Amino acid sequence: MRANLKLFNRWDISTVEVKDPGIKPYVNIKPIIVPRTGGRNVKTQFHKSKTPIFERLMNKLMVPGHRAKKHKLTSGHATGKSNNVYRIVYDALNIIEKNTKKNPVEVFITALENAAPREEVTAIEYGGARYPQAIEMAPQRRVDVALRQMVQGAYQKTFKSKKKIEEGLAEEIIAAYNLDNKSTAIAKKLEFERQADASR
Repeated sequence: MRANLKLFNRWDISTVEVKDPGIKPYVNIKPIIVPRTGGRNVKTQFHKSKTPIFERLMNKLMVPGHRAKKHKLTSGHATGKSNNVYRIVYDALNIIEKNTKKNPVEVFITALENAAPREEVTAIEYGGARYPQAIEMAPQRRVDVALRQMVQGAYQKTFKSKKKIEEGLAEEIIAAYNLDNKSTAIAKKLEFERQADASR
């Protein structure tokens, strides 16, 4: 019975699979009509892997202006209205389907795999001095960073612009799917990996 469920009651996800073995256990694409569980699975920081991946995307969309400790764009619009983000994701998937003529869920999962960084730089302290050190990025963090960069890229494109957020999000996902540098997530991934290469 569950296998016949479709995302948003429209898109079949039974044939979609995550090809990247590193992040496969951390991307939940089990069939669900309404991806809003209200955090029922989240008991520890690792339980969020059981949350549907589109719900995690919606949660990221609820914080438009957050840049680490800075708020470059205002976060005042983060009202917690899940109906708004539900509509944004639904409309973005519609736009992706219209532009690519493919299953938008498959496009999004491939874009997520493409945008997930493999390495990053951390600082280690040795003899009182701090040095940059390249490290492998944890698989759950890879998914989190890719989702965050996609959302922030979409908000940057639509801030003080006539372009709607659903159009910006669809453009960002399609660009990441095509490994295009116009995607903020892809550009950030390349930047992370370039810095890691320099810090070996």
